[in-house]
Amino acid sequence: MDWGLALAGLGIGVIVGLTGMGGGALMTPVLVLFFGISPLTAVSSDLITSAFMKPVGSVVHMRHGTVHWKIVLWLVVGSVPAAFSGALIISAIGPMEEVNNFVKTALGVVLLIASALLIVRAYIAMRTHARIMRGEEVARPEVEDKDIKVKIFVTIVVGVVGGLMVGLTSVGSGSFIIITLMALYPMLSANRLVGTDLVQAVPLVIAAAAGHLLYGDVDWGIVWPLTLGAIPGAYLGARLSSRVSGTIVRRALALVLLAAGLKMLKVSNEWTLILVIAAFVIGTLGWMYLRTRHGLAPTQRQARRARQSQNESTS
Repeated sequence: MDWGLALAGLGIGVIVGLTGMGGGALMTPVLVLFFGISPLTAVSSDLITSAFMKPVGSVVHMRHGTVHWKIVLWLVVGSVPAAFSGALIISAIGPMEEVNNFVKTALGVVLLIASALLIVRAYIAMRTHARIMRGEEVARPEVEDKDIKVKIFVTIVVGVVGGLMVGLTSVGSGSFIIITLMALYPMLSANRLVGTDLVQAVPLVIAAAAGHLLYGDVDWGIVWPLTLGAIPGAYLGARLSSRVSGTIVRRALALVLLAAGLKMLKVSNEWTLILVIAAFVIGTLGWMYLRTRHGLAPTQRQARRARQSQNESTS
């Protein structure tokens, strides 16, 4: 067994457990960039690994009742056939060299989108927090499923787009779909949002994996070590999530995905480094500006100090 792959699976599993982010955005680039595995083999093998991993997290949410089943249903109507079709599209491209070039380019584009969506997700959460702090909005109470109107057509379209992304690149179930659900169904609480996304991802990933079993390039010598590392890693990450800030990890991931996406698009090491550093500097300054615009302290550390001073003055 390749212990390097098992360790990679363990590390990525921990990050997935900490952040709830889909492993495809991390696993596939790692396989391609660090292990020298061809893009198609990396995508196919990652999807099989995810098909084993996804049900583990979803069972917990099903037991706790934090799943909106009607949203899951309409997402699956669009995502399952689209995910299976992703492998069919890949098989129709032509020679293996062209297939790998296509998959690598598609993966680069989707990784850049995933990086941007992580920032969007953080901004939405920050804006909501600011509104609550100003008293313009109250923390959302639990809402019954029957009180949330499901937008059937739009939800199916989201499923189709997300399914196609996953079928082509293995990326999208934990990034694109969850962000669109946040926008479409703002009344969903955070735990129901994550639970709904995790459960809909199970049939989605299984459909994509089935397509790649038939038309892709699955390497079981890659799948088993990844799976053996990823499953305990995801469990460990979930246990650590209450002690480690997932927000900080997600911000770091945005830069990692940016770098990985640029490398997939054949950007040179020098330009990748320059662009990542620029994104870090501009992103940090921009984030501080946005926080002040919404009435918050520029940094979370300053916000904590302000709260401590307030508590000391009132005590």
